[in-house]
Amino acid sequence: MEYLKIFFINTALLITLAYLGNLIYKHTITYAPERMKKISWVILAIFAGWISTVFGYRLGEHAIFDLRYVPLIISTLAYPQPFILILIGVGIGITRLTFGINEATVAGVLNLSILGFVCAALSLWVRRSNVAYWIKRLIVILVVNLMNAVNIIAFGVVPDRMYITDIMPITLSAGLVLSLLFALIIRDFQLDLLRNGQIIRANELLSAQTEELHKNKIILEERAKQLTLASQYKSEFLATMSHELRTPLNSVINLSQLIEENNDSLNREETKEYAGIIHRSGEDLLMLINDILDLSKVEAGKLDINKEDLNVSEIPELLTLQFSVAARLKGLEFTVTLDSQVPQVIHSDPQRVQQILRNLLSNAFKFTMEGHISLNIRTFEQKEGALQRRWIVFDVQDTGIGIAAEKHDIIFEAFQQADATIGRKYGGTGLGLSISNDLARLLGGFITLHSEEKQGSRFSLYLPL
Repeated sequence: MEYLKIFFINTALLITLAYLGNLIYKHTITYAPERMKKISWVILAIFAGWISTVFGYRLGEHAIFDLRYVPLIISTLAYPQPFILILIGVGIGITRLTFGINEATVAGVLNLSILGFVCAALSLWVRRSNVAYWIKRLIVILVVNLMNAVNIIAFGVVPDRMYITDIMPITLSAGLVLSLLFALIIRDFQLDLLRNGQIIRANELLSAQTEELHKNKIILEERAKQLTLASQYKSEFLATMSHELRTPLNSVINLSQLIEENNDSLNREETKEYAGIIHRSGEDLLMLINDILDLSKVEAGKLDINKEDLNVSEIPELLTLQFSVAARLKGLEFTVTLDSQVPQVIHSDPQRVQQILRNLLSNAFKFTMEGHISLNIRTFEQKEGALQRRWIVFDVQDTGIGIAAEKHDIIFEAFQQADATIGRKYGGTGLGLSISNDLARLLGGFITLHSEEKQGSRFSLYLPL
């Protein structure tokens, strides 16, 4: 009867420890790293074995009968990892030394150490076997309980007959019942852990999806803004284009009609003047159409670049002839300088180089009311890693209205100007710089801008040598 009382106390203690351990795990250890979880489990299992021994049944001075091996069975079912089980078995065995060192103590240490290795072997089988989970539990419980009884018979200090007839029927039965009870508790614990894990993973997935939705929302809002801007740019472009097309077309239509209707009354000088205006208006229309065609070809990747020898020394004379009249009409000083270090001939596309320079100079004359405009041709060297790169640079500098720093990037986009009022005041479609920038890139170079509002501008075309 005394055996039963002691084993009921052992059972109550182990169940209480299991409950407390479950609470501690849920509210603290569950958030700890995996290594900390394993260490905590080992400590708890060894402590449970020691507590079981403290409240065990003492037979004589040294022999103690208890359920210290049950935490080892629980660990085999909950943490089927060989090294952990060996640590728990040896650890519970060593705690027996706290009750004195004698023959019974050595038997207890040896028994639990052997059970630790047995449980380690069983854990390998549990992890690899395809047998139903509840059958694995039953086999682990039976093997460990029987092995405990065999070890006590083999190494214990209690006479074998006395143990087999008086003690083993109670201890073995209590051990089996308690092990089965804990097997059910562990199953519930593991299902709870599984549910918690699923909830955590679901929350993580939900958080990831929420974050992804937020990112997609930002992207959609940005695209909506871009579409709004594109629509706005399109409207502004159509308005600008209609104005740019209408002005020369009106000149052509009105003056040609005037010549037709008043052919007899117009003198030679008037007819010549009207014809000149019609000719210039036609050239403006042709230039506008060519700009649009060039832009569409660049965007489609179909603009041909024909590289050949380009005589740089001819450029100053050509551009001086082309823009000297405009400079004189606006009262501006216009100079073109060629550095002595510049090679006479470079390999590039002459037509596209002149087109870029004409666009840059045309803008300079358009936005400069007083002062001077200059084109300086020079060379520039830049070290890129182990390579030394050489460039020919065309600097177009003016004393015009300048460009605000925040507008430096936008003016290189198609149909864009630094300010919406510029198109109305100075005219133009905003295509020149965009086309020039694309052409420079196709030629292997680039365009830079240095400008401040009301302080003039300097556009620099860099082409490789």
